[in-house]
Amino acid sequence: MRVAGKLAASVLEMIEPHVQVGITTGELDKICHEFIVNELNAIPAPLDYHGFPRSICTSINDVVCHGIPSDSKKLRDGDIVNVDITVIKDGYHGDTSKMFCPGKTATYAERLVEITRECLYRGIEAVKPGATLGDIGHVIQQHAEKNYYSVVREYCGHGIGAAFHEEPQVLHYGKKGEGLQLKQGMTFTIEPMLNAGRRHVKLNKKDGWTVTTRDGRLSAQWEHTLAVTATGCEVLTARSDESFGT
Repeated sequence: MRVAGKLAASVLEMIEPHVQVGITTGELDKICHEFIVNELNAIPAPLDYHGFPRSICTSINDVVCHGIPSDSKKLRDGDIVNVDITVIKDGYHGDTSKMFCPGKTATYAERLVEITRECLYRGIEAVKPGATLGDIGHVIQQHAEKNYYSVVREYCGHGIGAAFHEEPQVLHYGKKGEGLQLKQGMTFTIEPMLNAGRRHVKLNKKDGWTVTTRDGRLSAQWEHTLAVTATGCEVLTARSDESFGT
């Protein structure tokens, strides 16, 4: 899990300079695919997962999650985009995502992106043996709603390991002390999705994957894979620009 997580993080670090105005999300997908397969000797987990057609997810502006890279969709000035990477190495998964702001981004969009990252970090801080999943959801929901954002409820974090998605479901809302109690050795993702408007979302029935905000307003997401340790947690997908306690 440590190896897979480190490799997933390296893909986000590699792709960052390419996330520029004018590039297509299809090009980003191709660059990531070739890096994962040829440089990391790993497998892009999303490709053909339940029929998903690409190796990464790219979710722009009002797309909440599972955006499909397109050879015709160019990034524009002011867009915010989530790049979601999952790699398989030696049978184990590393899953992580990051928001990018190519070009000149409006202050209100930057604020949504930053508060969503803060929600992820606060959720991570809540992880330790004896805490509950409800503790994680509670701190995320509190911080989001305090800043006048809504938390998407239809999609959540998940257990991860030899399988891409396992139990438990890690909700980004909840009450302190409720839900599964955390134990050393558990591995799962935290990946809050915050909407600038209402929390309600809709699924694109044509492609069966793309999830957008129902009101058309912006959405942001950040994700890490982590492991519960004896004293807290280890962020397995931490990038070089991040520092977490254990």
